[in-house]
Parts: sequence; structure tokens; C-alpha cells
Amino acid sequence: MKNQFKLEINTPCSEKFNEFKPTKLGGFCNSCDKEVIDFTKMTAQEISYYFNNNTSKNTCGQFNKKQLTTYNEKPIRRKKYGFLATLGLAVLSLFSFNTTQAQEGNTPIDKNNIDLNNQEKDILVKGVVSDESGPFPGVSVLLKGTTSSTETNFDGHFTFPKSLKKGDVLIFSFIGMENKKVIIQNKKSAKNIELKINMKEDSCMLLGKVAVKKVYRSKKS
Repeated sequence: MKNQFKLEINTPCSEKFNEFKPTKLGGFCNSCDKEVIDFTKMTAQEISYYFNNNTSKNTCGQFNKKQLTTYNEKPIRRKKYGFLATLGLAVLSLFSFNTTQAQEGNTPIDKNNIDLNNQEKDILVKGVVSDESGPFPGVSVLLKGTTSSTETNFDGHFTFPKSLKKGDVLIFSFIGMENKKVIIQNKKSAKNIELKINMKEDSCMLLGKVAVKKVYRSKKS
């Protein structure tokens, strides 16, 4: 049987990933003076490829808890795509709208839904996004099923660039935070809507130094 390795984070880090300075593969931690790789948007094959080709044993990363599992030591060879190309695609996915849409299946519905009276009426939606520390800049605001989006400014404020109607869904997302979903409903008449969104850290994520443990399986006699 093939040899395998298991990923663990023995001592989770208390630093906040969303406060790191963005880098190509994640964020830079000033406390540790090193880059922290964001593995949360990578597939199992991409994670396996990374650790099979990374000679450094001093990797810090952010993972979904379910990603801290066992991987094959020799992953299936990818056609035409090299290691850098694979990681490049993973990095692009961190900021692509398609990635945001792919995660919407498990996105909790925010209780702060919008109420509108006229289904055909164009509505201007704006608001402010915050977390426990205050206004939250750089949060992606995406209209589900489209590429229409914007993001919050330095003060956490945003104005959506497209008028909305009943049934439209806005997805608020940021790396390391739980996505928020706001559904446009049909109860009150309004031309302008102002939202107040509170973002929370994703409790399913772990951040810290990665321990790579070999898992050897003996051949059947």
C-alpha cells in the first residue's frame, strides 16, 4: 500500500488571519515574521502536492478542520499543470467570485433580511459591515448567481453597484470569517435599504504551525 502522511496543528495560533498583510499564497504574520499559507481554498490534491514538494518543515497555514487529515504521499500526477500553476490557480480562487459562490451551500442565512413591497421596484442597497473589533474593510459583497459585486471600504461601508429586487441574495465573505447571506424579501416598500452586517470568525478553521506525520502501512503477507 502507498505511504501516507497526516497533517496536524498541535498548537493553534491565536493570531487573526484577516489581520495579516495579504501575500500571494495567504498572509504575512508579523509576530512570526513569516508567510502563513491559506489552504482553505485548495483541493485535497493540491494540498497533497504542496507537502510532497515542499522541502521546508516550518510551514504555517490556515485550514478547515476537515482538511487536517491523511493524504497519499504520492498524489496522482496532474496533466499539463505544474506545481506553480496549481498553486497559482489556488491563489486566484481565494479572490474569485466563483469560489465565493461555491461556498454558498453551507452559508448561514443572516437574520437581517431585507423586506421590500414591490417585486419589480429597483432598490439601492448600501450598508456597513463590522466584526468584534469595529468596521470591517475589504469584505466581498456578491450578488448570488452573478459576477456583480463590490467590497467594503476602509470604514466598512459599501454601496452595491446594481439595483436589487425581491428574491435577490447578497453574500458577504472574507477569508477566515463565516459567510453571511441576506435575502431580499417582499414585505415593505422601500427605494433605499441600509444594512448592518456583523461578521464572525469561522469556528471551523485552525491556524498554526503544521505538523506532518508519516503514516506507514506494511504490505500484506
